[in-house]
Amino acid sequence: MKLKSTLKLFLSSLVILTLNACNNEGEKLQSGPSIIPQVQESEIGNGHFRIDRNTKIVIDSDDQKVWDVANYCVEQFNTASGYSLSVSAPERNKAARNSIIFTDKNLDQSSGDEGYTLTSNTSHIVLTGTAHGLFYAVQTLFQLLPEEIFSSKTLENIDWQIPSVSIIDKPRFKWRGMHLDVGRHMFPVSFIKKYIDYIAMHKLNTFHWHLTEDQGWRIEIKQYPRLTEMGSWRKGSQIPNSHEIDTLLYGGFYTQDEIREVVAYAEERFVTVIPEIELPGHSVAALSAYPELSCTGGPFEVRTAWGISDDIYCAGNDSVFTFLENVLSEVLELFPSEYIHIGGDEAPKLRWEKCTKCQNRIKNESLKGEHELQSYFISRIEKFLNSKGRKIIGWDEILEGGLAPNAAVMSWRGIEGGISAARQKHFVVMTPADYLYFCWYAGDPENEPPALGGFLPLEKVYAYEPMPEGLSIDEQSYIMGVQACLWTENIDTPELAEYMILPRLCALSEIAWSPKEKRNFDDFSARLSTHYGSLEELGVNYRRP
Repeated sequence: MKLKSTLKLFLSSLVILTLNACNNEGEKLQSGPSIIPQVQESEIGNGHFRIDRNTKIVIDSDDQKVWDVANYCVEQFNTASGYSLSVSAPERNKAARNSIIFTDKNLDQSSGDEGYTLTSNTSHIVLTGTAHGLFYAVQTLFQLLPEEIFSSKTLENIDWQIPSVSIIDKPRFKWRGMHLDVGRHMFPVSFIKKYIDYIAMHKLNTFHWHLTEDQGWRIEIKQYPRLTEMGSWRKGSQIPNSHEIDTLLYGGFYTQDEIREVVAYAEERFVTVIPEIELPGHSVAALSAYPELSCTGGPFEVRTAWGISDDIYCAGNDSVFTFLENVLSEVLELFPSEYIHIGGDEAPKLRWEKCTKCQNRIKNESLKGEHELQSYFISRIEKFLNSKGRKIIGWDEILEGGLAPNAAVMSWRGIEGGISAARQKHFVVMTPADYLYFCWYAGDPENEPPALGGFLPLEKVYAYEPMPEGLSIDEQSYIMGVQACLWTENIDTPELAEYMILPRLCALSEIAWSPKEKRNFDDFSARLSTHYGSLEELGVNYRRP
């Protein structure tokens, strides 16, 4: 035992020495300020700006949202520093010395709504942008400050300084997203807000909230109370890395008030919440509550095992569309997003093949089989959502049988679906599982918690290029952006969710935000070694590669 302990200590020391050597090498490669995601342009000057108790926070804007962003910044700084800084309008004929200035004047239109500039010298700091851009400028400012800025308690004797620097920055892609499945395992509202904070601090702007599944319906729909009374509870759950089912009652849902709270919280951080209401498949939880919406009439129980069910909504039954339109009407009242995610994936056609109503629908609509019946189903839902001023987005299976006229596609089974949709002039979000499924193992499975399968180390995430090769300039314009997904079959606690997404989310943020030519994994690794300090202050249970 003593020999084994000595050997373990020796190997641990060797690993630490190796990591330190790698970090030192990475630090040599670091070309600018330690910011994630990498900024578009930066230039370091001489000296530093120090924030003290007399620093003024000056707001040169008539936009209330700009004032809100400045107050958000000041609130966090006051928490960490113990200062009592406050915001104010500029005073006429007063010098800007010892000031942090927020302004939306004289904007560079090429920077768009999300771009910003940040300039600091020994006298003052100037942040320029729309309210949205200024929010991202604040995220950069926080990373330029000591990592203690992220502390939730007051810290003494911190030198609150940032280097003299000039930064010009804007995002590469419009859609920069992170997904969370709460159908298999759900999480408290307090953690959903943390999840949104992690998204926002890394300059992502979309939270894809997967709310309905075979294993649980998680959103309150007042017109159909059995969806949560029955559909949100299952009798057990599949034990990780096995086919065994435990006997623990599991369930819950988010009330409409809780959802409004989350959406409002996200809006304050310029994050759009995209709800996903699965159809026509992954619907057993709903069918357990309303079996008449199926092809067979049931009965059904909320599924306890992971995987795919043959039981889906009946495409030949008009009452199914009435039900879904009523559900979606309540969803629209809660979520102001332009897009509503309708799933569309993994919908076996076995029940439709044997269903008289579905076969009559195929005949009456002159469809060529069950794949075109799914296209009919999706198109009918899209027509309803379009009539309400919204658009649909779905997984790449919605390509099968023909795309709905205005549908956007999430390409998850590789990149081919995204390429096909872009060539058909449909908008696309790239989310290929091989590169962006954070439910996959981040390291050697022998040393990792149970995962959904596959191997996705940090380096592979960072190496992914969201813009597919072979698209014309016009076709490239349909690639809206990139998103990673966290499916929660084996993730049942907030701590484990954090472990699975971070630091891979940091790599996601860089491929979503930063110019392709600026990306360098060694440089990223050096900046990440600094960024870990910020995650420590936030109390994140991140994975150390």
